[in-house]
Amino acid sequence: MDVLKDLEQRGLIHQVTDRQGLEKELAKEPMTLYVGFDPTADSLHIGNLLAVLGLRRFQNAGHRPLALVGGGTGLIGDPSGKKDERTLNTEDVVREWSDRVKDQLSRFLDFEARENAAQVVNNYDWLGELNVIPFLRDVGKNFGLNYMLAKESVSARLEAGISFTEFTYMILQSYDFLQLYKTENCRLQVGGSDQWGNITAGMELIRKEGHEKGAFGLTFPLVTKSDGTKFGKTESGTIWLDAEKTSPYEFYQFWINTDDRDVIRFLKYFTFLSLEEIERLEKLHSEAPEKREAHRKLAEEVTKLVHGEEALQQSIKISEALFSGDVKELSADEIIQGFKDVPSFTVENNEDIGLIDLLVNAKISPSKRQAREDIKNGAIYINGERNQELDKVITQEDRIENQFTVIRRGKKKYYLIKY
Repeated sequence: MDVLKDLEQRGLIHQVTDRQGLEKELAKEPMTLYVGFDPTADSLHIGNLLAVLGLRRFQNAGHRPLALVGGGTGLIGDPSGKKDERTLNTEDVVREWSDRVKDQLSRFLDFEARENAAQVVNNYDWLGELNVIPFLRDVGKNFGLNYMLAKESVSARLEAGISFTEFTYMILQSYDFLQLYKTENCRLQVGGSDQWGNITAGMELIRKEGHEKGAFGLTFPLVTKSDGTKFGKTESGTIWLDAEKTSPYEFYQFWINTDDRDVIRFLKYFTFLSLEEIERLEKLHSEAPEKREAHRKLAEEVTKLVHGEEALQQSIKISEALFSGDVKELSADEIIQGFKDVPSFTVENNEDIGLIDLLVNAKISPSKRQAREDIKNGAIYINGERNQELDKVITQEDRIENQFTVIRRGKKKYYLIKY
């Protein structure tokens, strides 16, 4: 497989050093490459997904991927793409986050491949052992001040201010590349477009150290949304890869609600579907956009990739139940996922309660008079079934796994009753 050609056809190459030289080396023999992930939170998010899948694309093409967890650089803070200084975290926090990020990366790469098994490395293993005087003499001497100031990650911060701590980040990342070059024969660093300056600085360090084999750099484009909103953000916050932080259902919904103008591009970016299959979906989307075939395929492929087949099927089940209104077949866990953001009310002492009183107490209806009208008019649904009984009492039989009752008023207004 010509991995560079595939990346280019998917629109995934932003910048690349010595394209012809890299093509020649990739064709000659399997190459070791790496991407760095600093543990700035206890989970990766979908902004990291492009680079993670990039490693997998290279592995699928026969090359050997290294996923670098920045246990060392995470203690310093990368100024790239940031307007302000990062808050420094303690070693304990960064160590815990590094372990979580390592576990997440393990889902996407093949660590058992016979010829090109993936590996996770942590740069704290070598950065944590550095002595400042030898490091400044042997490594720091290779970095001219004017060279560093010219890099966008630094120059963009000069007016607002940048600490010496973050200023040195470029040197540390460059040292990572040199270290992996020497110990793992890693000759290619890949990353987001904001990492171009750091990547090329590492290549320059390798050259100045006198290594004969060349090093290469490649960056992916910044993912943007056509509607102008930030990719990976919703009203409820960041879309994380951790199911505890962003449920599989929420994750699925994020992708299925992709803007029509972005869906084909995201299919190329975030799935391993063939370009021929994506072209077929693009034609279907053009001919019948209301069927949302491309959106469904995007949501299914990425959710399965990140959370697995079982979580995907659960997400589809919740979506179909909410669309049809038939929620009584959902489990308590599925209720928690699907109704995370709807208004809720807790019934104290788990007692039975009259429907009219419940509608008023839970602020579903503004008054008992309105509650009676809503019931008589057939606007109230209990676990998906219409109820027109004015004397209805909500009992244990109306509870899903003895934990929840779902009330719907009208077509779309859901309320979650908890016990």
